[in-house]
Amino acid sequence: MGKPSGFLEFERKASQKRDVNERKNDYNEVELGYDQSQTKDQAARCMDCGIPFCHNGCPLGNIIPEFNDAVYDGNWQYAYELLSSTNNFPEFTGRICPAPCESSCVLGINKPAVAIEYIEKSIIEKAFENGWVVPVIPKKRTGKTVAVIGGGPAGMAAATQLNKAGHSVTLFERADQIGGLVRYGIPDFKLDKSIIDRRLEVMQAEGIEFKTGVNVGVDIKAEKLLEKFDAIVLTGGSTVPRDVEIKGRELKGIYPAMEFLSQQNKRVATERGKSLDLAKDHQGKVYQNGELLATGKNVFVIGGGDTGSDCVGTSNRHKAASVSQIEIMPMPPASRAESTPWPQWPMMLRTSTSHEEGCERSWSVNTKEFIGDENGNLKALKLVNIEWVLENGRMVMKEIEGSEKIYPAELALIAAGFLHPQASGLIEDLGVKLDNRGNVDATNYQTSVKKVFAAGDMRRGQSLVVWAISEGREAARAVDEFLMGYSLLEAKAVPMITADYVGI
Repeated sequence: MGKPSGFLEFERKASQKRDVNERKNDYNEVELGYDQSQTKDQAARCMDCGIPFCHNGCPLGNIIPEFNDAVYDGNWQYAYELLSSTNNFPEFTGRICPAPCESSCVLGINKPAVAIEYIEKSIIEKAFENGWVVPVIPKKRTGKTVAVIGGGPAGMAAATQLNKAGHSVTLFERADQIGGLVRYGIPDFKLDKSIIDRRLEVMQAEGIEFKTGVNVGVDIKAEKLLEKFDAIVLTGGSTVPRDVEIKGRELKGIYPAMEFLSQQNKRVATERGKSLDLAKDHQGKVYQNGELLATGKNVFVIGGGDTGSDCVGTSNRHKAASVSQIEIMPMPPASRAESTPWPQWPMMLRTSTSHEEGCERSWSVNTKEFIGDENGNLKALKLVNIEWVLENGRMVMKEIEGSEKIYPAELALIAAGFLHPQASGLIEDLGVKLDNRGNVDATNYQTSVKKVFAAGDMRRGQSLVVWAISEGREAARAVDEFLMGYSLLEAKAVPMITADYVGI
């Protein structure tokens, strides 16, 4: 590596954050821009570790030690070439990926891991600043047409790769704009949507056609789709939310977290000049009770994950009276648990920037009842503390006697994850086989219908943005091989492919 002693000389220093009192009042990104000198020092911490386990931790197989070395040497353009060879959207992963690569970093055995996510973000921002991110237009077209259904990162990655292979690609999205949950589910204070828009400009210049506001399966029937296109890639999300069966669930003021988040994102977009329909969520469903706002309300977020954290940050910006996040599972340990040793993804307590802005967090708490007023509006939650005990070889939840308590609440947001993709409509019309979890069954990305492929959350269930990009790339290679009998596309860690084929 460029500086073999760097990991001994420099402490970890990742993205710096804006002051809490400032950022709570707007929807601008919490993280400050990269610092070139800081990024170089952080890249110097990458060890000459022999076996870079970060490769294994990253679903994309990013060539991490090599781009770190290039950054340390000041060769930023080469660092960008290495990074973009395996990752179509480093600007997404550099902001919202939980960085499984860092959990597998060899330095992380006994020191803070290399700040890979921060370095990745620095590289791509430097590339955009210097005009290195340019459209890759194929020199030759194959004459084959592909429909990609679902405009999230899996669909965007699949469309980009298939277009590079020379196929004519149409990307369909039923929402107002391309981006999926990266646009509608991730708050602007984590990822400003102009970051998506600048990437879409590149994709459009490459020849990819976007069709938004089109509900495939309703506006365009499956039969027509199969007739018109040589291959179809299903990249819709896992959109059916996991609900809770709790007394009082029918009360007004109880919503899936994604409805709350997507409407706020649309509200921000409208304020910034986009013309969007605020009366509907990103799936086109009409809101039950007008605009969802936390202003002046006691808010309870049910679910302790990232989506719940995003609800906390958004509620604080709405100026909620109070914000509480409850989780049914026990509080994780402050450091890596023995059950998840290196290089596995660690089970440990994580505190987000949203939590730093103000939130009452509780673990081992179960919601027993939603309590309403005479008009059918939520006014309180009945909660009880629980403990997990081992019985007959499995963990069982038991209430702690005398711990039941009622808390005022006018808004409850259910952040319990998603079950599977929506089966009604396109999936049913295509007749593709589903697995036992309700996801599209697609071994090697090909479904039970020969010319139909699937990738992303629709195939593997809800997951990370980095997995979505990986899935899109892998599916694109499978489609290319199906159409041409071979493929020069590589999904992981192969920087160069035949120049004449992709027009580089």
